[in-house]
Amino acid sequence: MSLPVRIRPEAAQDLEDAAVWYEEQGRGLGHQFLDEVRRALTRVVEQPQQYPSVHRTIRRALIHRFPFGVFYRVEVGSIVVVAVAMRCRSIPSLRVREVNLTPLSDTSFPLVSA
Repeated sequence: MSLPVRIRPEAAQDLEDAAVWYEEQGRGLGHQFLDEVRRALTRVVEQPQQYPSVHRTIRRALIHRFPFGVFYRVEVGSIVVVAVAMRCRSIPSLRVREVNLTPLSDTSFPLVSA
């Protein structure tokens, strides 16, 4: 049984910021970035435990073609994305985010391109 993916508001903002930045760099590049994020999340859903832990229970799945990773936790009943950030993002910044997380909304991320 595959778990649903839930995205914290902070991670949703990460996605939007990165997609907008890439789109400003080249037409269609923002959409390509989001497509690669969807592919990474599909891999996470298929095998959530395959990716390494980078801090406590936070794991990181790398995004192909872009220097980003999806940082997530496997929780009871769902996969929760806590950040979508540059691969070189420091662990201390993830610790701060983990401590200061806003309440989880029902934000989900469609795994199929529209």
